[in-house]
Amino acid sequence: MAVSTDILVILGPTASGKSELALELARRTRAEILSVDSMQVYRGMDVGTAKPTAAEQAAVRHHLIDLVNPSEAFTVARFVEQADAVIADCRRRNVPLIATGGTPLYYKALFEGLFEGPPADDAIRQRLKTEDADALHARLRAVDPAAARRIHANDTRRVIRALEVFELTGRPISSFQTDWETTAHRHAAIWIGLNWDKDILNRRINARVKAMIAAGWLDEVRTLLDRFGDLSKTSAEATGYQTLIDHVRGQLTLDDAVELIKIATRQLARKQMKWFRRWSQVRWIPGNADLETRLQTASQSWPHG
Repeated sequence: MAVSTDILVILGPTASGKSELALELARRTRAEILSVDSMQVYRGMDVGTAKPTAAEQAAVRHHLIDLVNPSEAFTVARFVEQADAVIADCRRRNVPLIATGGTPLYYKALFEGLFEGPPADDAIRQRLKTEDADALHARLRAVDPAAARRIHANDTRRVIRALEVFELTGRPISSFQTDWETTAHRHAAIWIGLNWDKDILNRRINARVKAMIAAGWLDEVRTLLDRFGDLSKTSAEATGYQTLIDHVRGQLTLDDAVELIKIATRQLARKQMKWFRRWSQVRWIPGNADLETRLQTASQSWPHG
């Protein structure tokens, strides 16, 4: 029986229940799951990234999990290349595919494309890094007001990249980048999102951080340090890991580390939702609806069989 070639995308902030919904729907439809998560690609980073368990991965085939060691870098371009291959393979095998995860930039790159720009120029970057953040942002406002409105003055890395592109090409980075409202998509998809009241989601996040600590997250961090030493620049961006490393190294108490992780995770959830809301095609459903109701809504939207 032929299946729809449309991918089902299940969005939601961290701790929203999107993985639970994706897993149960995949079980019922014999679908496979494409992880759209920049941190679940790292081996050994399991507890803190809420990676599917061995049993869950045995029940449903998951793609793009455990690809590299935490000492290695992993790029958006590499993700897109491998995700494209997974999508093509599922279509050849006539297998429905569900994409879920918490990395907005990966969704953007996979479904709409992403401006790569000229290669980095170390000389320009080093020169710009010596300047004050406010001065850099003022210069960006002068040469690329659109980018300056989008990039916060404290986001020095992105401000420097935008100025670097302008110096190398003579064009503002915003003139290259694909608009968020584009109707052109690299892959056909149906989009579902789980929406939560902020206060309830914050309580779920706090409880999940506590549960992760109880599940051995701290021991996991110690093991990573023993095996790999410091994390790579990209893997160290995983929420909570560097904070627990600071605790292991005696720079924070565990209680302080846990509170900082809760704060950072709540901030991550807000950032994720700010990005996800930009996609007008998403059908948002209540995250606190019971699982059967969420499954029914997703099934009605996705002609998977």
